[in-house]
Amino acid sequence: MDTAGGAVAPEKSFAQEELADVYAALVLGLRDYAFKSGFKRALVALSGGIDSALVAVLAAEAFGPENVIGISLPSAISSQHSRDDARILAENLGLRFETIAIAGVVEQAEQALGPVFAGRPRDVTEENIQARARGVIMMALSNKFGALLLTTGNKSEMAVGYCTLYGDMCGGLAVISDVFKMQVYALSRWINEQAVARGAVAPIPQNTIDKAPSAELRPDQKDQDSLPPYEQLDALLLGYVEQGLSRRELVAQGFPEAVVNDIARKVDLNEYKRKQAAPGLKITPLAFGVGRRIPIVQKYTS
Repeated sequence: MDTAGGAVAPEKSFAQEELADVYAALVLGLRDYAFKSGFKRALVALSGGIDSALVAVLAAEAFGPENVIGISLPSAISSQHSRDDARILAENLGLRFETIAIAGVVEQAEQALGPVFAGRPRDVTEENIQARARGVIMMALSNKFGALLLTTGNKSEMAVGYCTLYGDMCGGLAVISDVFKMQVYALSRWINEQAVARGAVAPIPQNTIDKAPSAELRPDQKDQDSLPPYEQLDALLLGYVEQGLSRRELVAQGFPEAVVNDIARKVDLNEYKRKQAAPGLKITPLAFGVGRRIPIVQKYTS
């Protein structure tokens, strides 16, 4: 989709052949990493969202579905459709599927912290308790079953820090950390189309593709509450991160100045998270970690 200034979001830059190449590269990278690390099983937290769905498909292809465990970790905030989408995805792929509710764990953590937090309003702290409770459980499962825990954050989220340290960032390999959000959607649609073309069931539920993305860490939360539309965000990140354009150059292309400054600030401030992230598969000329090295803390301006 064209965005302000004529920039093109990454989804539209991918032809069918290119999507096939990206899919093959991600499967190859995941399989190779697991083989060389000695892992024969994979573990994926299934939220019902598009990112975890794509990672689960890649894991099933790389390990074989019988060697992949999908875990649903609903909290008191989790919607029923997200729980259903996670289950349907696992059934379509033939994965072992388990549900471990975290509402009780979160409640106990909040009760333990209650006396210390007294007088302070609820904020992102309580939201992150949910993500970190999931991280503890997923790491325990990884240890117990000797399975490689795969993180599900995409490049767009990693760029702006839309992820939780010691929560959803827990894991041994970041499978799609070099894949923009719109590319995630493009790959997911392509995967379903390929399945239908060969007479199989489309693995990713259509509801997972159609619904508005959300971390579901508070009621009625949507990604666009704190981020611009992903078409615009990805186009901005393509310019700022991969092409090395300055804020002034991005504004000159037609992007709103306030949005440019907000996203550039988020990218710069969240380098500390990316330094602590799991290693990721590289599919572009400039991936985080190996391709973009900047100081963890700095005072960059436009």
